[in-house]
Amino acid sequence: MLRAFFCLFVVVFSAAFKAQPIEVKVLSSINAGDKPQWDKAMQYTSHSVYAAMPLSFSTAWFIQYKHDQLFLNQNAWSSAGAIGMGVGIATGIKFLVDRPRPFVTYAGKITQRDPYVGPHSFPSGHTTAAFASATVWSLSANKWYVTVMAYSYASLVGYSRMRLGVHYPSDVLAGAFIGTGSGYLSWYLVKKWRQKQKSPLPN
Repeated sequence: MLRAFFCLFVVVFSAAFKAQPIEVKVLSSINAGDKPQWDKAMQYTSHSVYAAMPLSFSTAWFIQYKHDQLFLNQNAWSSAGAIGMGVGIATGIKFLVDRPRPFVTYAGKITQRDPYVGPHSFPSGHTTAAFASATVWSLSANKWYVTVMAYSYASLVGYSRMRLGVHYPSDVLAGAFIGTGSGYLSWYLVKKWRQKQKSPLPN
């Protein structure tokens, strides 16, 4: 499994140096056509990621485990740590790869629908944050329907970045990879810390 993830990341990372015709075609298809209401919804979806996921995560755990404040706090730290780690890694890679936005490289073919973006495209920071939170949330709840809802939201965030014309598919895939990895690592470190404190996570 680890080897498969590594191979996938190498392929996606390689694609970042030069957009492949197939992903430009996919992006063009997703980005095509004016849909004002849908595009506004996609903007809200994109920019909700840094608030909606941690807030809903903390609220859900407060309701379910309000008797265990320590557990709530540690899961909040897991989520914050995952987002911080993932976005930090993604930001570093952005400057290292220095891939222009698709609406810059393919001006006239790809429409920019989010004005609040920097110059670097690879990987997607919003997608990274969404998948980092979704992973921690899924591991914490350990329920299939929570996993489905969390990753559905994260996937919608990834889609929104392409619909808005600010990221290639490979940017989104790399963000999902980094976010998921950061989520697992953050959850693992907090779990180990709690075991060290002799305060195991409840089932």
